[in-house]
Amino acid sequence: MIEIDGSYGEGGGQLVRTAVALSAVTGKEIKVTNIRKNRPNPGLKQQHLKALETAAEICGARVSGLFQGSSELFFAPVEIKGGKYNIDIGTAGSITLLLQCIMPAMPFAKEKVELAIRGGTDVLWSPTIDYLKHVTFRALEQLGYAGSVTLKERGYYPRGGGNVSAVFEPCKLHGFHFRKAEENKRTGEGLTGEADVKGERSQQEITGISHASNLPSHVPARQAESARSLLLETGYTSIIEVQSHELFSTGSGITLWTGYCAGSALGKRGLPAEKVGRSAAEEVIEELRAGAAVDTHLADQLIPYMALAGSSSYTVRELTLHAATNIWVTEQFLDVKFKIEEKEGLFEVSVD
Repeated sequence: MIEIDGSYGEGGGQLVRTAVALSAVTGKEIKVTNIRKNRPNPGLKQQHLKALETAAEICGARVSGLFQGSSELFFAPVEIKGGKYNIDIGTAGSITLLLQCIMPAMPFAKEKVELAIRGGTDVLWSPTIDYLKHVTFRALEQLGYAGSVTLKERGYYPRGGGNVSAVFEPCKLHGFHFRKAEENKRTGEGLTGEADVKGERSQQEITGISHASNLPSHVPARQAESARSLLLETGYTSIIEVQSHELFSTGSGITLWTGYCAGSALGKRGLPAEKVGRSAAEEVIEELRAGAAVDTHLADQLIPYMALAGSSSYTVRELTLHAATNIWVTEQFLDVKFKIEEKEGLFEVSVD
């Protein structure tokens, strides 16, 4: 059995999600203690429980400690099964974080896994559904990953009600080296900055979706225009789709992306739409100006997949505590060692 100190490093829910996913892959029993020990409300929260329940169901695990506020978890997987699963997180619990808990294990399932999930698609402290679809999954494809998500209805805090379907096929992962766009063009390898070998889009162009529900249609339009203006000022053209809906929950947001770099922001009461759009634009601009292959959010998400695939690397402008923690957790389960080097103002993270 592998024992994991849940307060290590970043000490949040991601540590638990990665540990459970790699437990499922390796078949090793785990005991996680001190879960979210240093957080204002320590222990497991409702959205963590749903993610862990889903992981346990898919791999037939024996599990204990699954209750709200629990600081200790025991998880003993049996076999990663295929099949169809319906999951309701409740309120606006993050759909993308639930998927993070099972996605690293999906290549090793016995057959196709299909999930219908209700919860939050665009909520604080988690990747937006557009980020997951257009950045995370696109990067994972380079590692041989076979999966996709389909957004059916958005869900915002606090009511949730979002509806997403996800499909995963068993697959064999392989190594990949994420590089800056200029290097990819020289080598003909991979895609970054949307400067792809098909020549469909220039390096400078950014794609986005600005959306709102139960709000005046000018709200997502103003978010988009504010982002578009700032991007243009700094030399980037953009195509931003504007969506206005009437859904179960009320809210707004915007996600911008190009290649493996993105920026996103969510609206809230009293916050002008222009500030929301500008915030997302500032985030993606910061990532692009750094000249790294991937952004800081993708950098920590990729860690377990790179370890499972082998012979992979990327550059990132900053090695976050999330990424460092994910590296530590991953090395507890797999016979790998990540190498981190500082080169030309960037961090190169690699694994053999």
